[in-house]
Amino acid sequence: MAAPASNVEIEENIEASADPDSAYDSEVASYTTSITSTITNYKEENGRRYHAYKDGSYLYPNDEQETERLDIMHKLTEVTLGGKLNLAPIPENPKRILDIGTGTGIWAIEMGDKFPEAEILGNDLSPIQPRWVPPNVRFEVDDVEDDWTYHQPFDFIHCRMMGNAIHDWPKLHRQCFEYAKPGGWVEFIDLDVTWVSPDGSLKETNAIKRFNSEFIKMSRENNIESCPGLYLEGWMKDAGFQGVQAEKFVWPVGTWPKDKHLKEIGAWNYLQIMQGLEGFTYALFTRRLGYSKAEVEVICANVRKEMKDPKLHAMYHLHVAYGQKPESTTATS
Repeated sequence: MAAPASNVEIEENIEASADPDSAYDSEVASYTTSITSTITNYKEENGRRYHAYKDGSYLYPNDEQETERLDIMHKLTEVTLGGKLNLAPIPENPKRILDIGTGTGIWAIEMGDKFPEAEILGNDLSPIQPRWVPPNVRFEVDDVEDDWTYHQPFDFIHCRMMGNAIHDWPKLHRQCFEYAKPGGWVEFIDLDVTWVSPDGSLKETNAIKRFNSEFIKMSRENNIESCPGLYLEGWMKDAGFQGVQAEKFVWPVGTWPKDKHLKEIGAWNYLQIMQGLEGFTYALFTRRLGYSKAEVEVICANVRKEMKDPKLHAMYHLHVAYGQKPESTTATS
């Protein structure tokens, strides 16, 4: 608990300096260096790098290999949505936009270019975003599952691909509702990662299906919903949003579809899975299931082998849900 202002004691024995600005800056720097180290003192495990802030709360890496995959995911989502950054009908001149779990910051940066008069804020557990960004874009290290403390509400709140990151989805939706402006929009984009096939070529005996089922089961046993896309519409309605719209998109794995658009989606999806397979798996399977690194690599090798089989026609689904905060609701001050 913070001490009342009248009870805060002052250190008496601070010596004056010939360069007081420099001396004070040096002391402040010693504290900020300590704070920074708690954020950037990354954990190395199984040859991958993981976030330091709120250590262990997110099970995917934050290293270069993973950031490359996240940028592939951005392209994959953009192709899926027909080149759009969002589906919600946000105003032409939004003032404040929040990007939850911004990752590499690529979505926030592109929104900053699109809306140069808007203030764009992206938050994440890892400070892996680039330093050189549009002047209206900024990033902060934050845990979106903590209670929010923003002083001004947002015209648009965007949350994408936070499956396996969020433990309390209803709370997240409630906070989005609270911190959206009256009339503001919120959009969630996430997956149902249950792998299926349109022709029965993916069977329960396949290594991919066994892995997929175990991944979903273990995530849920650890209070992590790896298929939040299924529930986005309901969570938004429960939080109080009006006019909620939900859309569902097929994500093929590979270029097996006949349709050219789905073929392109499948190619990008295949690429991001191949790039991220060990990253998806290491922490969950070694920390929670007791697998060794070598055992995980055998599982991933078997999954990769099946993914390369042109006779295997696997896919899963992307879900988008967006809604508006009623105009009559009092804004957060």
